[in-house]
Amino acid sequence: MIGLAGKDAMLKHLQALEATQPYTTLDGSTIRELMHPAVHGNRAQSLAEARLAVGARTARHRHREAEEIYFVLAGEGEMELAGEAFVVRSGDTICIPPGTPHAIRNIGASELRFLCCCAPAYRHDDTELLDAS
Repeated sequence: MIGLAGKDAMLKHLQALEATQPYTTLDGSTIRELMHPAVHGNRAQSLAEARLAVGARTARHRHREAEEIYFVLAGEGEMELAGEAFVVRSGDTICIPPGTPHAIRNIGASELRFLCCCAPAYRHDDTELLDAS
């Protein structure tokens, strides 16, 4: 059984989606940071839910240090990864190695939602914009 002090410590590591404030990243996607070392005490990675409106596209960009993994929750998108384009749908997972140019565009009829895990954790200063789209 976990004592009261242990329970309070565990709750520090719990984040409800509804309790997070969305913000726009440098690439133009709206995200909700679900877990980040600067806020939640985890050490090596961040996890965010990203959303793109119908027809919206992130700016083509790369991360110098971070490896990213996208997991598509809902919708349909066109992923550009290292100059190659392919369709992604709910249930797809994409690995984006550090330094790899990428962008994603919502080509579906509804909002595109995906989880984005970054290791090391997301930082604006690790993002290099490659175009202004």
